[in-house]
Amino acid sequence: MNAEFIEALEEIEKSKGISKETILDALEAALISSYKKNFGTSQNVEVIINRENGEIKVFAKKTVVEEVSNPSLEISLEDSRKVDDKYELGDTVILEVTPKNFGRIAAQTAKQVVIQRIKDAEREVIYNEFVNRENEIITGMVQRISKNNVYIDLGKTEGILPPTEQIEGEVYNQGDRLKLYVLEVKKTSKGPQIILSRSHPGLIKRLFELEVPEIQEGIVEIYAISREAGSRTKIAVYSKDPNVEPVGACVGLKGSRVKAIVDELNGEKIDIVVWSKDIKEFIANSLSPSSVTKVEVDEKNKSALVVVPDYQLSLAIGKEGQNARLAAKLTNWKIDIKSESQYQELAQDGDLES
Repeated sequence: MNAEFIEALEEIEKSKGISKETILDALEAALISSYKKNFGTSQNVEVIINRENGEIKVFAKKTVVEEVSNPSLEISLEDSRKVDDKYELGDTVILEVTPKNFGRIAAQTAKQVVIQRIKDAEREVIYNEFVNRENEIITGMVQRISKNNVYIDLGKTEGILPPTEQIEGEVYNQGDRLKLYVLEVKKTSKGPQIILSRSHPGLIKRLFELEVPEIQEGIVEIYAISREAGSRTKIAVYSKDPNVEPVGACVGLKGSRVKAIVDELNGEKIDIVVWSKDIKEFIANSLSPSSVTKVEVDEKNKSALVVVPDYQLSLAIGKEGQNARLAAKLTNWKIDIKSESQYQELAQDGDLES
């Protein structure tokens, strides 16, 4: 250890942003462990590195006692006064105990500490960068697939797309470029773990923000999203500007904007509907592409009875009830759908309030 080592630490400080003092503090702590391991575990020692020339010294701390029972931790009053005649019982004497071959141990320890500190600092930089991108969209490349987990190359690090966050039926191949939603960033002993998602509704929101300038500018806002990933999504939007039609803005010229999103999601169907303060109107809109003739609402139970033309009943309910299910999620209301003829029968039977 010498002045060159101190200069090297200063260079690391500039290039990696790791404080020289942080490394030296960590090295001093590591050298105490190394000393105890090699020269006696019971001693109370302190290691000091000269910040100017890199010189390392080891000092033992011993308490002045009348009768020494533990030589590693105690010194007699007589011996302490050979060091300095001012010592009294109970004082702490600090003695240099630097071993001759300690420089070799120090050099090995220093290398390990510096490497580890650089790794820790780089991990911290990556963590701080990505933790600020939680709930954002990111582009990455499929690196490898292991145990159904898809590992994504994000440049400085890799993220993980677990099976629960994958789109059902979507096939991932090495080298594929994907847009992903940053679901969560965790600190682990092996560095930051970045959990990504392709199935989260937030991905839809961010894709629309990317494709629709009116959303970026805050003119058009997304009120709610309900999604069954890989199959269908409903998104409710509204405009703050009466001159801007929200659905048209999201669809784009000849459907260009929504097509870009559908292509990114490998053909997932997207229904864009207008949100309204009038819950009846919003519920009717939410069942798009079906038309609605009547909506009766029960405010207390947040439930609605929706009447549709007979020929549109299956369209309103959707395949395996999907359209109705997504509309209920979107509005956060229970929705019961009846055809006009079913509604008339109920009315005739007196099962409906007039």
